[in-house]
Amino acid sequence: MTTDVFTPEQRSAVMRRVKGKDTTPELAVRRILRTAGIGYRLGGAGLPGKPDLVMKGRRTVVFVHGCFWHGHDCARGARRPKANAGYWIAKIDRNRARDLSNAQALLAGGWRVVTVWECGMKAADFPDRLRAAVTGQAAAVSISSAA
Repeated sequence: MTTDVFTPEQRSAVMRRVKGKDTTPELAVRRILRTAGIGYRLGGAGLPGKPDLVMKGRRTVVFVHGCFWHGHDCARGARRPKANAGYWIAKIDRNRARDLSNAQALLAGGWRVVTVWECGMKAADFPDRLRAAVTGQAAAVSISSAA
């Protein structure tokens, strides 16, 4: 087992700087939807998983996932941490299980769930795919580099 290179206080300071909302990918998704005239609300408090964006009239929610943090099957998501690997692998596995459970609960409640993966945002056609997904014109609701 590799030991952490930081003291507990330093590690805590590093982790406090990891943003949970208003991340660069989230802001990009919001900009695309706003430019397209698609309305949304932020932070789905009261909904399973607190979606990043909620379009109540469309019964659609959007989650913007970082590939590493949510264990996507792309190159970045497949990277495994070297330091404290056991902890991080277990944490990412819990994140994946929680994401699946939240999506299932939302679907059972009649919501359309759109998951945007960080890797999918690099594609030239990403804005078109995002608009199609949130307006119900596309069958795919997971937007990744492999979608």
